[in-house]
Amino acid sequence: MASGGPILVTGGAGFIGSHTVDRLLAAGRQVVALDNFDDFYDPRIKRSNVATALENPAYRLVEGDIRDSELLDRLFGEHGFSAVIHLAARAGVRPSIEAPVLYSSVNLDGTTRMLEACRKHGVDRFVFGSSSSVYGNNEKVPFSETDPVDHPISPYAATKKAGEVLCHAHHHLFGIRMACLRFFTVYGPRQRPEMAIHKFAAKMVRGEEIEQYGDGSSARDYTFISDIVAGVLRALDRADGFHVWNLGGSRTIQLGDLIRTIGRAFDVRPKVRRLPDQPGDVDRTWADTSRAKSELGWEASVTLDRGLQEFREWFETRRPLESGKKR
Repeated sequence: MASGGPILVTGGAGFIGSHTVDRLLAAGRQVVALDNFDDFYDPRIKRSNVATALENPAYRLVEGDIRDSELLDRLFGEHGFSAVIHLAARAGVRPSIEAPVLYSSVNLDGTTRMLEACRKHGVDRFVFGSSSSVYGNNEKVPFSETDPVDHPISPYAATKKAGEVLCHAHHHLFGIRMACLRFFTVYGPRQRPEMAIHKFAAKMVRGEEIEQYGDGSSARDYTFISDIVAGVLRALDRADGFHVWNLGGSRTIQLGDLIRTIGRAFDVRPKVRRLPDQPGDVDRTWADTSRAKSELGWEASVTLDRGLQEFREWFETRRPLESGKKR
């Protein structure tokens, strides 16, 4: 990994962010994590994510908002960052339909302020956490970075495409080296509780019904967290211009099959209740990762079965919480 000054990781107490921080610290880097600990899900979960990192003298946790320009100016001035890994965002397709103004504020205004801080303080390496949702209901599969992404079908997806466009503008104008990473449904230990695998597992172990939207034929490309973090760090090292890379498992599974697979992993027979399709949900995702393989030397290595076993091992350590008992 390239040497240099501290690295700023925004959203650094979240699911992907905290794993990224841990890997950077393990590699001997100094890290500043910025997170606002909002109430999108229980902030105590994020605090548990960073408990180990807080014991490391090379780590600093800053609680604050990416839209706070004065805070950013102060942090960039104090630390002389060598790079920014920008993972902070208001996440989720369905919630973005209910609160599009909030999503625009956090994901667009926040990203713009972060890019402006990089320009002002001479930080010339930026990794942006984008999403497979930018592809919308792309008819061609697998999804390639060269495919048009002009038709997002949710406010969240629109903000992620717009974030990539902002990154390109700042690369063009100011020479900031950019890597925009389109994550395909990330799962594993610390996964956010509202995401499908975590939510389904929690309901199964409590004996509750799984809410299946649609007929079960929608399909997703699931990617284990360790593979995603490996891609983030390779992109950090190898971004030398403006790049867009898919990070995905390059394999798909239908929703109905996923529910049954999780049931097998947890030794539970799922109870399923079918509901109508949800607005904003894409029919399928499937990553073409040939560009990441050729340019980053990266490809996913963790199978879904293995990843679910690792997820279960982590989940079991949280069983009192997941069963609905108070901490």
